[in-house]
Amino acid sequence: MPDDVGHIEPAPLAEALSERYLAYALSTIMSRSLPDVRDGLKPVHRRLIYAMHLLRLDPASGFKKCARVVGDVIGKFHPHGDASVYEALVRLAQEFAARYPLVEGQGNFGNIDGDNPAAMRYTEARLTAVAQALLAGIDEDAVDFRPTYDGEESEPLVLPGAFPNLLANGAAGIAVGMATSIPPHNAGEVCAAAIHLIRHPEAPVADLLAHMPGPDFPTGGVMVEDADARRVAYETGRGGFRVRAKWAVEPGKHGAWRIVVTEIPYQVQKSRLIEQIAALLEERKLPLLGDVRDESAEDIRLVLEPKTRGVEPDVLMETLFRATALESRFPLNMNVLDATRTPRVMSLRDVLGEWLAHRQEVLLRRSRHRLAAIERRMEVLAGYLIVYLNLDEVIRIIREEDHPKPPLMQRFDLTDTQAEAILNMRLRSLRKLEEMELRKEHTALGRGAKGLRALLADPKLQRERIATELEETRTKFGSGPLGARRTALGAPPPAIDIGTEAFVEREAITVILSDKGWIRALKGSVADPAELRFKEGDKLKLLVPCQTTDRLVLFATNGRAYTLKAADLPRGRGDGQAVRLAADLSNEDDVVALFVPVEGTRYLVASAGGRGFLVPAADLLAEKRTGKQVLHLRPGEEAALCVPADGDMVAVVSSARKLLVFPLEQVPEMARGAGVILQRAKDGTLLDARVFARAEGLTWRLGEKTRTETDIRPWLGERGQSGRAPPSGFPRSGRLG
Repeated sequence: MPDDVGHIEPAPLAEALSERYLAYALSTIMSRSLPDVRDGLKPVHRRLIYAMHLLRLDPASGFKKCARVVGDVIGKFHPHGDASVYEALVRLAQEFAARYPLVEGQGNFGNIDGDNPAAMRYTEARLTAVAQALLAGIDEDAVDFRPTYDGEESEPLVLPGAFPNLLANGAAGIAVGMATSIPPHNAGEVCAAAIHLIRHPEAPVADLLAHMPGPDFPTGGVMVEDADARRVAYETGRGGFRVRAKWAVEPGKHGAWRIVVTEIPYQVQKSRLIEQIAALLEERKLPLLGDVRDESAEDIRLVLEPKTRGVEPDVLMETLFRATALESRFPLNMNVLDATRTPRVMSLRDVLGEWLAHRQEVLLRRSRHRLAAIERRMEVLAGYLIVYLNLDEVIRIIREEDHPKPPLMQRFDLTDTQAEAILNMRLRSLRKLEEMELRKEHTALGRGAKGLRALLADPKLQRERIATELEETRTKFGSGPLGARRTALGAPPPAIDIGTEAFVEREAITVILSDKGWIRALKGSVADPAELRFKEGDKLKLLVPCQTTDRLVLFATNGRAYTLKAADLPRGRGDGQAVRLAADLSNEDDVVALFVPVEGTRYLVASAGGRGFLVPAADLLAEKRTGKQVLHLRPGEEAALCVPADGDMVAVVSSARKLLVFPLEQVPEMARGAGVILQRAKDGTLLDARVFARAEGLTWRLGEKTRTETDIRPWLGERGQSGRAPPSGFPRSGRLG
């Protein structure tokens, strides 16, 4: 019995855990989650493609069951579960998942709705031309091999990679403490950028982006990322790209319209997207959207119906982009394994440089392999020429000698390889041994060997050869339906302010404010204000026709301006609500004016003390419920008025029954302040004011009638004077009406 049986070796728990966890982390990083920068593949994908290569499932051959492929992969190369291997195989074949599929599938391989593929016993597969390009040269000693997990087979460490798979198909994975996320790109554009880097080794990333402007997703869409942000992302290897669905407005009958979405962002499942929109619609979080329908067949067609015709399509789509996966951000984290199997985040220039260095190494190894094969063939051909010139003697030695190989080598000064080739010749080959043909082949091989030696000795020739191969790859995979760019390059969208009014159906209403401060809104217009009903002891103070999408300005005696949204006011035939609940007014404050501000219009604001100024409409709007202080008041003073400044003259009336008219240009325009003196009144206060056009005269109201005074010269003066008694027939209240 061995002495160490039952022996326990004590070890600190921290050391044991760290050692085992480190081994697990390295295995996850290097053998599972991160792709190799040279061929852009993770081990499971590389083993799948190599296993299919050994099964001779090239594009020209027939299909084989996926179960056969998965069985070979897990039996020879990848000792993991068959479900995970089949899932990786399926993803390589899905046209909506892989920009350039490496596997051609036959059967149900799932769809963009997220439906699962059929079981592997029902589906079949073979390699595509893209995968064949990745394998080109694998049988010519282009890459190193290593033993498989059981030591019975060998597998490639990396594929030759004549196709720029890492950038063309992208990659995603989560390892231990690190992750990778690389979007797909257009292979033709990647090849163009690589060719530019070959010819300009010091080219900055900005020059490469002139050939390769950004990702090209298999599901299309529109990339709306800023150019500077894209450049920084590719320079650092970290960033992201905003992608939006592609949509268009489709006109309907009688002026109706609808939006049709034909492309959705990458890795967004159509069925879940529709469920998300429907759920938000049910929760009333998309008030501009009326309905969503899926009319997709083979192509995507999502129909979005607006709630009303008055909605702007851009505003509707902006609300959907903000709330749903119709806009998504694909992250960029180019964390990959370099040629030394070390994980690091690379820039675009580093990724292309590592791939080109790998292509140069493959070219050198493949050229050495071909040169060695040519030299072996030339050696054999030299032996065949000796046979042709001495055929009878060679036959005699073979017939008479028990061991003819040594005499042949000694008689004709042959190498072991030549003698072995002569002895292994079939008799039928003798009739083909014509001197001219042998010498012609020998000469052609000599020229090929000379070219290969020159290529191996000159790095410049190597770069040109790689550029030529890249141009061929660009022509083959960068054109036609497969190579055409699918993701449009759009400009960053302009900022669209989606206010509450954008979610409101536009209709006419009338806002009613009572004398005791109750406010409400009625649909349409009020034909007869006398028919309005109020609480006992209350009456009408202000009546404002407007639209539900309007914002109203409430100017109060405290000199503050408040903004009320018409759509938020209580509707119906009730009494409404206290205006102090809509605006932050105290019990001592009262409403001076309530109106819909007209853009570009100025308003005259004044205090009871006779001070005032002009304020633009935009400066009266306030987003806060507390409003904004427009007119600064002295202690004990109140704001008296806020009227539109439409005209060239100002008429002011004091409580001392003095009327003064002066030019509007004498009143300054300000955003806020105490203002200037409009009218002096020793024993009175400012009652009313009006801005009017001198050519039309000054009009005031007398009961149900109006009167206009065109000759205003008796009351014309300078701002700040006290004025004169008004004309006969002027209202006793002193107000202009």
